[in-house]
Amino acid sequence: MTLAPTPGTMEPVAGYRERRVAPGVVLWSSDGAPGTILPDGCLDLIWDGRGLVVAGPDAAARFNDGGGRAHVGLRFSHGRGPGFLDVRADQLRDTTVDLDAVWSAAAARGLTDRVADDPAGALAALATATPPADGERFGARVFAALARGHDVAGLADELGTTSRTLHRRCLPLFGYGPQHLGRILRLQRALARARSGTPWAEVAAVEGFADQPHLAREVRSLAGTTPTGLLGG
Repeated sequence: MTLAPTPGTMEPVAGYRERRVAPGVVLWSSDGAPGTILPDGCLDLIWDGRGLVVAGPDAAARFNDGGGRAHVGLRFSHGRGPGFLDVRADQLRDTTVDLDAVWSAAAARGLTDRVADDPAGALAALATATPPADGERFGARVFAALARGHDVAGLADELGTTSRTLHRRCLPLFGYGPQHLGRILRLQRALARARSGTPWAEVAAVEGFADQPHLAREVRSLAGTTPTGLLGG
């Protein structure tokens, strides 16, 4: 979940800030303005002004009304979220739950009490105190390769596995298989290029879409809008 003028949202949202606090972890804050969020293959731990919630990975865009309350969150990419939060990403796909639905009530209450006093400081400290586990290297490698535009079959060969096994291993890390994650990350690259001023026709060619209509169909499928709408224009 991202409410920012970066991959992860449909349009710039005023009152949003983010900074990287650990490998694969970004600390972000929002003033609670509404926005439409693009999928990003990430898990978020969010203080919503009243408690802690966990936002699972979205398969397609969704609207978030923000609730009019300031939010502070940790966004876990590169497959770090499931290990950090001790939950499978595919169990939370397209949903948001209270932290005590994932952790024990006592553990959730203890962290909530700490975060309530200083949301940004407590969440940043939590992220920096938990280094990536050895088992998270696979997720980081897959995410980074797909973010560069690597094809799934070639990635499976590079990892010494099959496409079927790669799909199975990606589900608990990202909430969906590598094919869908690759589509999401390609859309994010396309959006970044378009925001820098590159014409959509050129974006489509550079990012490997068959043509501009193919790009438009992907934008509609994943973002629920047109390329022009994706840029907020």
